[in-house]
Amino acid sequence: MAEVKEESKFYPPKEFVEQAYVDSREQYESMWKQSVEDPETFWGDIASELFWHKKWLKVNREDFSKGEIEWFIGGKTNISYNCLEAQIKKGKGDKVAILFQGEPEDDVVKLTYKEMLTLVSKFANVLKKKGVRKGDRIAIYLPMIWQLPVAMLACARIGAIHTIVFGGFSAEALRDRILDAGAKILITANGYWRSGKNVSSKANADTACDLCAAQGHTVDKVIVVKRLENFDVPMKAGRDTWFEEELAASDISDVCPAEWMDAEDPLFILYTSGSTGKPKGVLHTTGGYMTYVYATFKYIFDYKDKDVFFCTADIGWVTGHSYIVYGPMCNGATSIVFESVPTYPNPDRFWQIVEKFKVNSFYTAPTAIRALMKEGEKWPQGRDLSSLRVLGSVGEPINPEAWLWYHKYIGGEKCPITDTWWQTETGGILICALPGAWPTIPGYATLPFFGVDARALEPRSSGDQPAKDVPVNEQGELCIARSWPGMMRGVFGEPERFFNTYFVQQPGFYFSGDGAIRNEDGYFRLMGRIDDVVNVSGHRMGTAEVEAALNSYTTAVAESAVVGFPHDVKGEDLYAYVILKSGVEGSDALKKELVAHVRKEIGPIASPGKIQFVSGLPKTRSGKIMRRILRKVAAGAIDELGDTTTLADPSVVDEIVKGRQ
Repeated sequence: MAEVKEESKFYPPKEFVEQAYVDSREQYESMWKQSVEDPETFWGDIASELFWHKKWLKVNREDFSKGEIEWFIGGKTNISYNCLEAQIKKGKGDKVAILFQGEPEDDVVKLTYKEMLTLVSKFANVLKKKGVRKGDRIAIYLPMIWQLPVAMLACARIGAIHTIVFGGFSAEALRDRILDAGAKILITANGYWRSGKNVSSKANADTACDLCAAQGHTVDKVIVVKRLENFDVPMKAGRDTWFEEELAASDISDVCPAEWMDAEDPLFILYTSGSTGKPKGVLHTTGGYMTYVYATFKYIFDYKDKDVFFCTADIGWVTGHSYIVYGPMCNGATSIVFESVPTYPNPDRFWQIVEKFKVNSFYTAPTAIRALMKEGEKWPQGRDLSSLRVLGSVGEPINPEAWLWYHKYIGGEKCPITDTWWQTETGGILICALPGAWPTIPGYATLPFFGVDARALEPRSSGDQPAKDVPVNEQGELCIARSWPGMMRGVFGEPERFFNTYFVQQPGFYFSGDGAIRNEDGYFRLMGRIDDVVNVSGHRMGTAEVEAALNSYTTAVAESAVVGFPHDVKGEDLYAYVILKSGVEGSDALKKELVAHVRKEIGPIASPGKIQFVSGLPKTRSGKIMRRILRKVAAGAIDELGDTTTLADPSVVDEIVKGRQ
């Protein structure tokens, strides 16, 4: 593949620009300026495109010195109503809202907005029958099936706070989240399909309930979706009931009026890992989150009414909340829910779905792109991907090699790519390309979305120092100077943790914990977590930069992760974990080649002191590398690895420990 230069710019096609909502950098600059200088007007206008039972009195009030944020103060609305009735009133009742593709090829369910309203209303009445009231927490432990968005929207409809736990998490991880949220009702499934096998959800759910009971917390009711036929699971009398039987009960009406929620009433809790072991319960509220995911989905994917949208994330993560369910449905879109994995039964499963449903917008993670690159271009080349018009990337910075492959083989060199940066905490996308407005550079997320005043700041040793932007093309701490509507409102049950995690390091700013470089065009390049900076012989080395150099050795390297480890002379040195492409054998000679390549790409200071060839990396289910574990292994602190149950494949850790250099 052709080498990509730092200055390589890719312009959106003329025909795309002509139909885009935002068609120039100048238009963007004008809108962005209004969004940060006059949020009352800008966000008031966007929020007015949605339904409000009672209009707000004031758009925004904030005090970062106390970690206090409010949006649409005094307004009342309901996000379930906006996803359902509001769309039906616009004439979209017979349009497909959720397009479910199960792992079996012939397992397809298409649910229109009217059908979703009926299902959501009935399930909301089931929850009310079980005593659920506004403010109660409901734990949802479901695979990627159509019943998951139904359960979410039913909770939101009656003001219950959902906390979705990824269906692949362990019983212990589920227990921790149920306990922290204080959930009394759990929604799960008997099982699901995964790469040709049946996996039981109920077994983990039962274990989690037992573990909760051992700590004095009783889960009163468990509702079980019958995802798999002829897949028997034990049902506990008085506690467990079948989802299908609950919906079919004669006393369950298919009408359930929406509960009008204050804009600042909680909508959901989603647990995310922090720098410490205990997950944080990120709390999002109703009005601001709804407005923000509505706006980001519309503008960033340049959504048009006939588009079919395919986000490959799991709804158990924030990407699925915002860009499979709430964002698309607030726009009246058709959104695909996909149960399986990208490589089963063949490595063209994503491309087969794109071809089958004529997908227009496709949103996935660099991890998935690199995994599919490894399998070769014959797979996408065997499918008709001509329906695609916008591509997106999410979860981590995308390396230029993966970007170019994505651009060439998936987008046919005609689809703009929006490389998006955001976090669970931010609710929606913060930095991205608006696809028709400006050229993109591989490796750069480009510019802040509306309302996002992003800065790359020098570290501050005390709050008395003024905030100072780093020079152009130097790494700084990515911080945001004011709130935006989708911003989290707190850590559930731990208000002081919210303030201390996000507002202390750079007083007056939201501290993202990520590093960023800004170039002459104002484009942001994300450099990974700030704690992924290694001080080698007094030189600060961003590990993402070294990874990019290793990954550019495209004849051999599929993926890499670099961390620091203690060194007697240099203070710290670089330890590289490298996954090789299929058919490439690891050897000492190859290690020398890789070191020489990194020296050539960056300089001798960036040469990894140790390289370990591995078959996989310790990743969470959302595809993020658990660098804490890699740092401990590199440092030889094997007895300090901590909990690995939340990893996609915990066995990878054992292999890495055995192969430690």
